Amino acid sequence: MSGSQFIVSARKYRPATFDTVVGQSTITGTLKNAIRHQHLAQAYLFCGPRGVGKTTCARILAKTLNCLNRTESIEPCDRCESCKAFSESRSYNIFELDAASNNSVEDIRSLIDKVRIPPQLGKYSIYIIDEVHMLSSSAFNAFLKTLEEPPAHAIFILATTEKHKIIPTILSRCQIFDFNRIRTEDIAGYLRQISDKEGVACEADGLHVIAQKAEGGMRDALSIYDQIVSYCGNRITYRSVIENLNVLDYEYYFKLTDAFLAHDIGTALITFNEILDKGFDGHNFITGLGSHFRDLLVCKDPVTLSLLDTGDNIRERYREQAARCGTGFLFDALNHCSTCDVGYKVSKNQRLHVEITLFRLCEIGTGKKKSDAPTVSVTPAKPTATTVPKVPPRNEISSISIKEELSKPPPPRNGIPSISIKEDLSKPPPPQEDTTTLPISEKNEERLAEPVTQEALATAWTSFAEMHKAESQYYSLLTSAIPQLEKDTRVNFTVGNTFQQEAFQKIHSDLLNHLRRQLKNHQMEIFLALLEKPDVPKTARTPEEKFVQMCKKNPLLTVLRQKLMLDFE
Repeated sequence: MSGSQFIVSARKYRPATFDTVVGQSTITGTLKNAIRHQHLAQAYLFCGPRGVGKTTCARILAKTLNCLNRTESIEPCDRCESCKAFSESRSYNIFELDAASNNSVEDIRSLIDKVRIPPQLGKYSIYIIDEVHMLSSSAFNAFLKTLEEPPAHAIFILATTEKHKIIPTILSRCQIFDFNRIRTEDIAGYLRQISDKEGVACEADGLHVIAQKAEGGMRDALSIYDQIVSYCGNRITYRSVIENLNVLDYEYYFKLTDAFLAHDIGTALITFNEILDKGFDGHNFITGLGSHFRDLLVCKDPVTLSLLDTGDNIRERYREQAARCGTGFLFDALNHCSTCDVGYKVSKNQRLHVEITLFRLCEIGTGKKKSDAPTVSVTPAKPTATTVPKVPPRNEISSISIKEELSKPPPPRNGIPSISIKEDLSKPPPPQEDTTTLPISEKNEERLAEPVTQEALATAWTSFAEMHKAESQYYSLLTSAIPQLEKDTRVNFTVGNTFQQEAFQKIHSDLLNHLRRQLKNHQMEIFLALLEKPDVPKTARTPEEKFVQMCKKNPLLTVLRQKLMLDFE
């Protein structure tokens, strides 16, 4: 930037007219129409994020109201005495007050005293109060009466970033204008104009990154712009911008997405390690990766392409990669990134937490699921008094048996004509087949009876438990004990209480069908046993009970008590 004395861009290129305000055309148009038609309010409230033009618009409005020769487009002329006095900061008709440092009742009373004095030059006395939410409650109350009924020559313009802190009685006396965050394209375009004036060569993608970093604030964007110019001189490149601002390069996300599509976990892990070595935080990385997948999803439809907030070159890269990504892949990837984001801060090993997400992203489209974990063979433990109790004979088990369901009549089959109830009752019931719990499609199939091992039973049982992992009640029940195989087709399972027994009854049929299909043996049966708790000796509480227990150990105590005529108390 040229010039003998450096002036920051936020001051040097501060808008001086309504037309030069960036990104607030609706508000500036409303204010110009109010001036044109003389529909001026007694108080205005400008609220919105920092650096979007609230104070700037307040100054332009004050300058335009007192301009003696306004243009046809309702802009100050910059030639009359009032405009010159304002530009040289010597105007006695426009007062600016910083409420952050002048928030007491005395400051407001001093302001009220000034309001009574009519303007020396121009038509209005205008009072701009910045950061008005910083006023104390007593100061607000002192300001109320003057704000409600000010003199005809007085206009108040209040500016704040936190409208919710202003009391409702103040809000009801003002015309409220909500300033929006400035769009990234508008900020980048304004930076391009400044660069042309200053003779600075800029890459469009570099200016776009600056605009994104500013998050909708023009003042922040101009401060970052000055910082970048100080770093790289009169040529701003995309690479120099991301290095100076410590922004993660888009190239990493494109490279990672290609690795996910190719199921290349090695490249994904090495790329993530490079990102960590450059000092980037894993949480910011995973949120950025989620934003990348969101942008790819936006590019899938030309209607939503306008939602992509990037430069033209990066936009083309997104469009090209989005064409190679399926919609299902992007939805699954967004789901994994969201899950990782939620659990990142509570994870003990945060790097491993992110790497597991990279594993899952590389598995999308391979047909693998979370439940496809390697099966673990379960070796049956020797039955002891504390593990698996001895299973009683079949006729003594108060449990679930497949025979209980065989008494139910089979459902009607398609294609068989129905018969009357009387005819059906007169005939003896046909012999029932042991296929009641099998799916209908398997009833007419030839029975399978392949040999079953304890290891195969444990694997099939574990897979069924994993299918019900989301239902904690059933998952805990199925993993609470080890099923035991007896006589090739008999499965004995033990539960600890009646609640588990009732819960098992609800999944018994599904579990049996699952075991028959997985083990390819339609003769499998499940028998449930209720664990009998050993008798616990009653704790002696009264003196008499304690004496009885002592006598069981030493009977001579009874003789001693009788001879001494002792009582329990």
